[in-house]
Amino acid sequence: MKQVLQSLKDGSTLVETVPAPRPGRGQVVVRTHKTLISAGTERMLVDFGKANLLDKARQQPEKVAEVIAKIRTDGLATTLEAVQSKLGQPIPMGYSNVGTVTAVGAGVTGLAVGDRVVSNGHHAEMVRVPPNLCAKVPAGVADDTAVFTVVGAIALQGIRLAGPSLGETVAVTGLGLIGLMAVQLLRAQGVRVLGIDMDPAKLDLARRFGAETVDLAKAEDPVAKAAALTDGHGVDAVLLTAATKSSTPVAQAARMCRKRGRIVLVGVTGLSLNRADFYEKELTFQVSCSYGPGRYDPAYEQQGQDYPIGFVRWTEQRNFQAVLAMMASGAVRTDALVSHRFPLDRAADAYGALSGGPALGVLLETGADGLPDTAPAESVSLDQDSPRPAADGRVGVSFIGAGNYAGRVLAPAVAKTVARFEIVASGGGVSGTLMGRARGFRTSTTDTDTVFADPATDLVVVSTPHNSHAALAARALEAGKAAFVEKPLALTRADIDALERAYDAAAEAGRSPFLMVGFNRRFSHHVQALRARLDARSAPPAMVMTVNAGAIPLDHWTQDPAQGGGRLIGEACHFVDLARYLAGAPIARAQIDGLRPTTGAHGHDTATITLGFANGAVATIHYFANGHKGVAKERIEVFQAGAVYALDNFRRTRAVGDKGFKTVRSRGQDKGNAACVAATIDRLTRAAPAPIPAAELFEVSRTVIDLATRFDPRLGGGTGDDDGAAAG
Repeated sequence: MKQVLQSLKDGSTLVETVPAPRPGRGQVVVRTHKTLISAGTERMLVDFGKANLLDKARQQPEKVAEVIAKIRTDGLATTLEAVQSKLGQPIPMGYSNVGTVTAVGAGVTGLAVGDRVVSNGHHAEMVRVPPNLCAKVPAGVADDTAVFTVVGAIALQGIRLAGPSLGETVAVTGLGLIGLMAVQLLRAQGVRVLGIDMDPAKLDLARRFGAETVDLAKAEDPVAKAAALTDGHGVDAVLLTAATKSSTPVAQAARMCRKRGRIVLVGVTGLSLNRADFYEKELTFQVSCSYGPGRYDPAYEQQGQDYPIGFVRWTEQRNFQAVLAMMASGAVRTDALVSHRFPLDRAADAYGALSGGPALGVLLETGADGLPDTAPAESVSLDQDSPRPAADGRVGVSFIGAGNYAGRVLAPAVAKTVARFEIVASGGGVSGTLMGRARGFRTSTTDTDTVFADPATDLVVVSTPHNSHAALAARALEAGKAAFVEKPLALTRADIDALERAYDAAAEAGRSPFLMVGFNRRFSHHVQALRARLDARSAPPAMVMTVNAGAIPLDHWTQDPAQGGGRLIGEACHFVDLARYLAGAPIARAQIDGLRPTTGAHGHDTATITLGFANGAVATIHYFANGHKGVAKERIEVFQAGAVYALDNFRRTRAVGDKGFKTVRSRGQDKGNAACVAATIDRLTRAAPAPIPAAELFEVSRTVIDLATRFDPRLGGGTGDDDGAAAG
């Protein structure tokens, strides 16, 4: 299928062929009929992409500060790599789509195959969306009209925040799509409207919809017009639906308002406010968030947890439904809002129309409306012009998951080895296709079964959300494949036990199973040099590892106990493994304690772990999320036989008290990622010993799971009230 992507690096528009998405749990797949380009929002993204690096930095000064801080702690090379990777990843465009449901995932209610729906899906022939971001289209509403629903919901949410009542007067500054939809919705509520813009065509449309107007191009005064329209009192509210860097619209809004008037920012404007304008009139100012309550709430949008109507009358979805009802009644008309139509595969021309002259509603059409549904292609060949040779003895590597870590770290590391890329599987198809084309994969797919059935695949790299790691690794072993799992190995004891049974069954069947986890830090040349010195001095070390992990929002998927398992299982496992490696002996005992979270605060990711090993070595791991990013993330200190070794953020390792240790330095950070992957490929190429014995992987994973579940009551392992939770 075709999907529209936008390059943030140079502003170019791409129409990429990607595999059609499959519905996951709580998702539906929609075959697109039409999709609407939002002239304001999407033009801003195009302009940002076309800007040079300096202009990009000027537009996002807060990001510049983050980059400077990262250079100080992680080094220039590491930071530049991260920035270039971010800008080099094209993004899907579009958020106002109409089409027909073709597949329904488990747990979905209220929608069925064949339903015609609007959604916030991207510009693509097929989109995968959660039900709370869909609404059924009434039979009397044509696709050309329904496609404006999501944009209309943005206008409606701004109106709801302004709270106009019958007979009031509301000014709408900026008569683009959202502004003109707002004019119609306000007029339908019996509100007088003053439309403000400088485009005569848009002003004419506003008048056709029943608004009074102010033509800024003719130097007409909006403040004077507002006073004349309201007998000198001023308008009751102002909706700012413009897109401009100027603060003039906000200043004019304040001067137009009556005492205790309301100003709602729906678009984007400068915000240099004059306190006197607001103070003397006791004005209220509010920023509207997209389509309404539920926006950016993963529980609502992704997990399908609706807000009770008795407590939250208007959600995103109910705003969609309200706009559709207004369309069905004829109160909202969109025929005059369509300025251009293009086939989806001419999306570049469509975006060119945004800057090439007057443009309002630009529709991308797939031609799928009215046609019978056909089974979408869930796999796309990426190397049709260069057929692969027969099996050449190299290790065939396939990926399940194509997120940032897979694309920026793991795939480049594999590319440095003698391995051969085969299949990349991703949920939506876009990230996998982009990574696949960049790295020379044979196929991109949204069907993971393709990977396990592929005879050319020797190694399956699992880089998906944490809760799927163990099951996918087990499937790889059952299919006779080697498995490399981007940490953690599992989230629960039950999962780790099931995976170990799959490993043992493969061994009993004589398949020589190979399982690897991306515990990369032990492969860093800093750690390798340190381990060699510790072994030579043959005394049990005492270790202190301080991890300035930094805060991650509580609604981030890694913080979700069911999906990410929390940060102790998800990331602190790295340091338990590192301590296990440096100690060179099994873990004999383990304890954990840390900050207990207050309501809405972090705490389950701020803890101290203490480990004791069978050879007498000890380790203390401080994994703290309550620090400051201006301090380097990781510091490891090892005390042994009169010497102290310090590893600073994987950039420098030095010793005091051991003249035989030569200081190790890196230009950037060396966290061992490339060496970890190289060791994995080497094991498969030469039948070398496993880089990490399977028993050690299971040992470390069980230890971390036990510690985390005892400390974090969300994981079902305890109350979290113990003074010191022990495990092992």
